[in-house]
Amino acid sequence: MGESFIIALATFFATVGPFDVAAVYAALGTNTSAADKRRMAVRGVLLAALILFIFALAGDVLLRNLGISLPAFRAAGGILLLLIGIDMVFARQSGGASTTKEENREAAKRQDIAVFPIAMPLIAGPGTMGAVILLMTSSEGDWVTQAMTLAALSLILILTLVSMILAEQLQRFLGVTGMHVISRIFGVLLTALAVQFIFDGIAQSGIFSVT
Repeated sequence: MGESFIIALATFFATVGPFDVAAVYAALGTNTSAADKRRMAVRGVLLAALILFIFALAGDVLLRNLGISLPAFRAAGGILLLLIGIDMVFARQSGGASTTKEENREAAKRQDIAVFPIAMPLIAGPGTMGAVILLMTSSEGDWVTQAMTLAALSLILILTLVSMILAEQLQRFLGVTGMHVISRIFGVLLTALAVQFIFDGIAQSGIFSVT
């Protein structure tokens, strides 16, 4: 049980990236009052939570309706998380767990950044959506493990909200280098976990079974 919680916590920390979200949040909406920015942060996290919990609870149904097997999704999800992990290790930005340059330019023109880019794609991005479905379907039937996964997701969302509210203090305390160091550490953990998902998906697919 504890191991499942730690795995989920590390995975969601890596795919959501609370400190990265806080950095983007601090850079956007500079002409907005502090009270309005706090309200946008709360709304963004609540909307992202709604999206992710829907994917967590209905992901299995979605996969079945699309005709996607769990081994196939496990391998595909592993590949997606592997790419995100590699980007984190090399401190690169991609559309998997962060916003692109084009999205940043569009977001800079918006007065309300709660829905875009805070809720999506920064928090509830494709990497996090894939991770939550992957972790929940992998523990299908094990309600305790699934509860631990949802608890880990909730904790990361709370951490993300706190990070956004304290964004300026965090940036001064950690600096760019410190935030990248933390990102790289979790990137290494995510790549290892992603490779394990790929191995599990291939093994469970039976494509290499001897008849």
